[in-house]
Amino acid sequence: MFTLAEVASLSDIQPTYRILKPWWDVFMDYLAVVMLMVAIFAGTMQLTKDQVVCLPVLQSTVNSKVQAATSGKADFTTVETTTAQGEEASMRTVSYGSAPTVTPDIFLSRATSSQYQSTESSQEMKKEQKDSSGRKTNLDFQQYVFINQMCYHLALPWYSKYFPYLVLIHTIILIVSSNFWFKYPKTCSKIEHFVSILGKCFESPWTTKALSETACEDSEENKQRLTGAQSLPKYVSTSSDEGSPSASTPMITKSGLKFSADKPMIEIPSVTILDKKDGEQAKALFEKVRKFRAHVEDSDLIYKLYVGQTVIKTVKFIFILCYTANFVNTISFEHICNPKVEHLIGYTQFECTHNMAYMLKKLLISYISLICVYGFICLYTLFWLFRIPLKEYSFEKVREESSFSDIPDVKNDFAFLLHMVDQYDQLYSKRFGVFLSEVSENKLRGISLNHEWTYEKLRQHVSRNAQDKQELHLFMLSGVPDAVFDLTDLDVLKLELIPEAKITAKISQMTNLQELHLYHCPAKVEQTAFSFLRDHLRCLHVKFTDVAEIPAWVYLLKTLRELYLIGNLNSENNKMIGLESLRELRHLKILHVKSNLTKIPPNITDVAPHLTKLVIHNDGTKLVVLNSLKKMTNVAELELQNCELERIPHAIFSLSNLQELDLKSNSIRTIEEIISFQHLKRLTCLKLWHNKIVSIPSSITHIKNLESLYLSNNKLETLPAAVFSLQKLRCLDVSFNSIAVIPVEIGLLQNLQHFHITGNKVDILPKQLFKCVKLRTLSLGQNCITSIPDKVSQLLQLTYLELKGNCLDRLPVTLGQCQLLRKSGLVVEDHLFDALPSEVKEVLNQDTSIPFANGI
Repeated sequence: MFTLAEVASLSDIQPTYRILKPWWDVFMDYLAVVMLMVAIFAGTMQLTKDQVVCLPVLQSTVNSKVQAATSGKADFTTVETTTAQGEEASMRTVSYGSAPTVTPDIFLSRATSSQYQSTESSQEMKKEQKDSSGRKTNLDFQQYVFINQMCYHLALPWYSKYFPYLVLIHTIILIVSSNFWFKYPKTCSKIEHFVSILGKCFESPWTTKALSETACEDSEENKQRLTGAQSLPKYVSTSSDEGSPSASTPMITKSGLKFSADKPMIEIPSVTILDKKDGEQAKALFEKVRKFRAHVEDSDLIYKLYVGQTVIKTVKFIFILCYTANFVNTISFEHICNPKVEHLIGYTQFECTHNMAYMLKKLLISYISLICVYGFICLYTLFWLFRIPLKEYSFEKVREESSFSDIPDVKNDFAFLLHMVDQYDQLYSKRFGVFLSEVSENKLRGISLNHEWTYEKLRQHVSRNAQDKQELHLFMLSGVPDAVFDLTDLDVLKLELIPEAKITAKISQMTNLQELHLYHCPAKVEQTAFSFLRDHLRCLHVKFTDVAEIPAWVYLLKTLRELYLIGNLNSENNKMIGLESLRELRHLKILHVKSNLTKIPPNITDVAPHLTKLVIHNDGTKLVVLNSLKKMTNVAELELQNCELERIPHAIFSLSNLQELDLKSNSIRTIEEIISFQHLKRLTCLKLWHNKIVSIPSSITHIKNLESLYLSNNKLETLPAAVFSLQKLRCLDVSFNSIAVIPVEIGLLQNLQHFHITGNKVDILPKQLFKCVKLRTLSLGQNCITSIPDKVSQLLQLTYLELKGNCLDRLPVTLGQCQLLRKSGLVVEDHLFDALPSEVKEVLNQDTSIPFANGI
């Protein structure tokens, strides 16, 4: 036999799950325990005291044979039979009135009655019979036991016999149905995780801090509102303060309260600052809540399972009530039994009494009462389940009572669990909502960040860049530390991989800041901060993966002069970039786009009136449509690099103000269109390097104003004489080709200052080369040159000479006459330098403050 504790253990759940047990589930659990007690009490009583007592129903007439044999005898006759072994057995035949009834089994009494009968004994028996009352039967004890057991099974209704077991089984089913959602593998893991996170959120110091700040703000606002209404209406004014981020607007705005200095300012009570450990635990909780929400909101299994088990309990209640109510009247104290064992007992009918009838009836009525209450609660649960949409949960009340207006509404199982928790205590969901708020998470990150990145630590990370400007680069932080805005002498600020960057009004202290880099950093700015950036920022670099990362306020910086966009801007997303807003950038001079464009966005023409430099760096994607370039009439510098161009685009010839053209790293093979450059009167620099050009057409002579020509890293084998007719040419770069001869016409370039022919097949230097007396840079490395003429001394302005990688066996002594050449500008093998005379080396080793050009 099992105990109550063992059966009650079926309804045991983890103590922490109590927060998911609404009052009706708790009440039903108690009802189930009471029903268990009823079942076990009834079962115990049945096993220990339940019995049936039966007596035969005597006939009013007797068998005719028995009447004839005993008609003249006394009313009461006692027959005694003694066995030979001394054992004694008495069997009595009792006659009421004049007609005694003799059982058919008593043959021994008839045969011996005449031998042992005496008058004295007859009188004693007669006297004894007069003293007793009731009718006598001829049944012995074993026969009574037999008939009692027989009639217990035949006469009693089955419900009287199995009532305790039925109650026990039904109760166990109800208990299992109530707690099945806590045991089912696919739901118990989610519930366990939810309860664990909820408990940690409830006890987290960050929750207390966040809600305390909100309470302080609310109480302060109420106090000031009351005070202001009575006596201080003129001292209250609104001012820009710290704000909450908004994804739909480019700026962040938030209003606060400030008070006149004439009246005492009431300070908000300070809240205990989180230590580092509490901060890390709170950040881990934010991440857990985020992942749990994403996991649970995808399904509604918990909700369906709870509804299902409630429906099962309701159906079970109806079933139990229907069939149990019919058995209340069947339980009675008296029963008529017809066992059909007359050949064994001698009687055909018995009247029996059930000693547990009244107790069972009371227990049954109690059980029906309990099950009715249980059923009504089930019906109420169903009403609650379908009265409101439990698969949606709104934090509207929490948003109204706190400063966290961005707490999102949740759905499906997540919403259902929160509804269940509200039935226990709504404070749990309020505290839990803190960890669903991005504002709350950002505040936590800000506190932790400011503790870690102090002013002194940031100052250690400030460095000087190539332009000798003070630069700070912050990488992969949770936000922008407040101390950054105290670095008032900072010139360049780089923010990289900071997804929650927020630029506050304190940036207005950084009066020297003119350059800002946002690398994968969709920064949000407050209104005051935006006003400062709009008036002071000159250069902005934005690197992104998706166009959504480009902050909307970028296109409103009216004083911006340089804009660098680096990211994915293919033709499918061109409309999403929002380049139509570039028309607000009225002072933009330089636009640099590094992307994978297949066509130039037509909206770039919005900045055409004032744009002077356009740079497009593709990643190898072929740039097909260039018609928009025709409208860029004021562009002075144009770079189309790595765009897979095979010819010089015709749209370029319409750029009348073009001064510099760079078509680096394309697939250009022929440049016959170069004759059209004669219309570009201002073109002074042409860069066709890193292409596949095999020859230079003679029409290049028409570019009269050309000063710089870059043809390095191509497939040139000769230099046509037409190149040397460009009298204004100051820089000529033909490095890394297959040129074997330097034409003597090079001497015509009297303005040539930089000549690069490194990495070719030149073996002899023409003497005419040294007539270019204005040469400052001469790169002759990695060729086949065997000697350097002494006329190199004529290059009095030479500051850089590269000779390394040739076949030289000595250097000319006249190098010492190159007044501006120093050892740092002489690139040659060490043994050749050491072979120079000491006086020449002494001259070359002299220091000079005159800068030199080191090539391209």
